[in-house]
Amino acid sequence: TANIYGMGLSENRIGEFIAKLSKKDKHFFNIATKGGIKTLPGGPPTFDNSEKYLSKELDESLNRLGLEHIDLYYVHRREEKIPIEEVVETLIKFKKAGKINQFGFSEISPVSLAKANEIHHVGAVQSEYSLSTRYPELGLLQKTSELETALIAFSPVGRGLLTDTPPTRERVLASPFLKSNPRFLGDNLMKNIEAIKSFRKFAKNYGLSTAGLAIAWLLAKDNHVIPIPGTRSVEHLKEMIKGTEVKLSEEDMLAVEKRLPVGWAHGDRYSTSQWIGPEKYC
Repeated sequence: TANIYGMGLSENRIGEFIAKLSKKDKHFFNIATKGGIKTLPGGPPTFDNSEKYLSKELDESLNRLGLEHIDLYYVHRREEKIPIEEVVETLIKFKKAGKINQFGFSEISPVSLAKANEIHHVGAVQSEYSLSTRYPELGLLQKTSELETALIAFSPVGRGLLTDTPPTRERVLASPFLKSNPRFLGDNLMKNIEAIKSFRKFAKNYGLSTAGLAIAWLLAKDNHVIPIPGTRSVEHLKEMIKGTEVKLSEEDMLAVEKRLPVGWAHGDRYSTSQWIGPEKYC
């Protein structure tokens, strides 16, 4: 979760759920949240990685979640004017204070990760990674593996493209994010839906949903890659879980790559405004 998801609503809901659990059941959950984006009403996002801001936001997140510490705390977006080494020193203070167990970063470059790791081991880097977004393979996948940092792959089913029910134009228009995303606009959406047909057929013959095979492909890339799919449907969640129960062979991986080769997707993964914050490194 993150402090800005619903402006605290997500953390509040999770906190309410955790509060109902027995002490024993709470051990089954690891909680990750983020801070660092400073959203202004009606304006573009800004970023604040200062110790003052992150400390304040971390305390508020702990309060909403009803926890004494966070298992994994991310800096949601880098603030360019503050060196990442300085941000790491702040996160070390949080760890020494017992407020977090590990820390990570979201959407940073391999070079930034290396700089941060020289100060303290970085537990995780969260980045978009899927069959439709292969950007991490241009350095981040390799660097996280080298440094034994988990690569947390968000949007592992391509924001719905890599599913049995890809977004319709109506669903796109109803989504504040998708309706301005190049990959889902105009002819790009129809071309992308057409492009995944053979992959969907292959998944069905394999005995998996399209999303399940997309998850299995990610897990087969490297054992430090951890997909974090999002869904409102229990049925869809179960379909994706089935993808974790199979191990794709080298032959299977080649068959997937044949159907969805690198660069198959039409349109950029972000619009100009959505690219504000993530670090480009290629």
